[in-house]
Amino acid sequence: MPAACESVLEDIEDIVSAEDLKPHDRQFVRKNVFPKVRKRNSQKNVQTDDEPPSDSIIPGVQKIWIRTWGCSHNNSDGEYMAGQLAAYGYKITDNSAEADLWLLNSCTVKNPAEDHFRNSIKKAQEGKKKVVLAGCVPQAQPRQEYLKGLSIIGVQQIDRVVEVVEETIKGHSVRLLGQKKDNGKRLGGARLDLPKIRKNPLIEIISINTGCLNACTYCKTKHARGDLASYPIEELVDRAKQSFQEGVCEIWLTSEDTGAYGRDIGTDLPTLLWKLVEVIPEGAMLRLGMTNPPYILEHLEEMAKILNHPRVYAFLHIPVQSASDSVLMDMKREYCVADFKQVVDFLKEKVPGITIATDIICGFPGETDEDFQETMKLVELYRFPSLFINQFYPRPGTPAAKMPQVPAAVKKQRTKDLSQLFHSYNPYDHKVGERQRVLVTEESFDCNYYVAHNPFYEQVLVPKDPLLMGKMVEVNIYEAGKHFMKGQPVSDARVHTASITRPLAKGEVSGLTEEFRRAPQNGTNWRAQPSAEIPVKTQLGSWMALQLPWQQEGGGLKILSVSLALLAVLLMFYYGGMKTE
Repeated sequence: MPAACESVLEDIEDIVSAEDLKPHDRQFVRKNVFPKVRKRNSQKNVQTDDEPPSDSIIPGVQKIWIRTWGCSHNNSDGEYMAGQLAAYGYKITDNSAEADLWLLNSCTVKNPAEDHFRNSIKKAQEGKKKVVLAGCVPQAQPRQEYLKGLSIIGVQQIDRVVEVVEETIKGHSVRLLGQKKDNGKRLGGARLDLPKIRKNPLIEIISINTGCLNACTYCKTKHARGDLASYPIEELVDRAKQSFQEGVCEIWLTSEDTGAYGRDIGTDLPTLLWKLVEVIPEGAMLRLGMTNPPYILEHLEEMAKILNHPRVYAFLHIPVQSASDSVLMDMKREYCVADFKQVVDFLKEKVPGITIATDIICGFPGETDEDFQETMKLVELYRFPSLFINQFYPRPGTPAAKMPQVPAAVKKQRTKDLSQLFHSYNPYDHKVGERQRVLVTEESFDCNYYVAHNPFYEQVLVPKDPLLMGKMVEVNIYEAGKHFMKGQPVSDARVHTASITRPLAKGEVSGLTEEFRRAPQNGTNWRAQPSAEIPVKTQLGSWMALQLPWQQEGGGLKILSVSLALLAVLLMFYYGGMKTE
């Protein structure tokens, strides 16, 4: 493969200027797609490659297996990519062995997640599967040796996953890592109205912004997601409305830091939340994602009012990471322990029963025994019902990786000690005997119960009665464990259904227009359209740009207009021929 194949190019929108060649002049410039060279026997002119030539492959009919690691933002990206591929005609399969291509959507937060990602790439190659890589790992470090020669779709380019998959199936290596921009201003990412396949048809994950305003010394995600870029309020509200119209009964708002939402576009999180609350139907709920302490401090009064709303879970995930100010300073977390306590104490007072979840890193560089004991005291004080304990892993390219490290044995012991403290108390024992209102949304891992959540987003297991799924019901709590309660539905209680619309079937594509639903799903109907998008080689050998209906303004109307025009021309020729005869 030519050396040029190893270089990483920005997206076309980022590298084209007024002085550059026009699309017509550069139709043979192959900057993003690297054709695979087919070796032939010079004597017999026989192709020696086992694979069929790329121009004999029909994209849009293959089976694709998608694996996603990491946060809810990453899961949302995975759902969008699955939806676009299915809408184009590809079959999304749960069986990795039968798949023709593996789409691996990675997480870069911790070493083990990247190890799983790397091992999956190796397994795919051993199984002679085509591979497309996505997520934060290749976005942050695309030049890693084990990524060489593989196709990559960047975190802000997921609306172009069909292009990358199509070219990869043909045997080409494609890399799209650019940023979405409007007049030079970075956007939140791909459009929110793209087709998607929800992992759970009852739950819609909405990314309200991407990136953040911090520069934490241990964080690799910042290298991938970048600085803060928020979606406009009207687009987020429209996405929520569409979700409820498709039978969704629970919405999760997610991002790298929801508390920072809107600071780049002149608004803020409370303003967004009040707009969303207006469109949440009775029987549906909204869950707010992670927010760092600095950006929630100035909105405490408004946030307390919103978290008391009957259709908003009284739940907030606020990572503290450490209870030592010196460690927080080394992390560049931009708050002190007193700030975190102020947020928690205020919300506990103003929002009775609120669930506060938090994160803690054990063994950050420079953490002393005294620092760690401060963290233990904080957990003992608040007895968080939901606590994410993470042993520190130095991520390549981060400042923390260059700091003097805490010995591995010490990190492991501190993680163990904190885990033992967390498991020493039961947060739900006092709730046995209560009557609670819960929303049923999924099945338990052991398949023995349905999973519901009460107004504080505490997990309640209920009997597997299909009539309960997607409904809000009242239950009597009769048992409590460390991470859950068990409830029995009350026979005389009213059942609330969030929407009269039937939820989409599992695997059904969301967000398709009726026109697109009627189109044959064989992957050959939406072909290359001239544009300033990625150059893609067509069957005739010319370089054009593949553009899908959701990538163009009024795409459906344009296709319909062209079709009618062609029909009119054919009719003219037909009747003209009849008159001549």
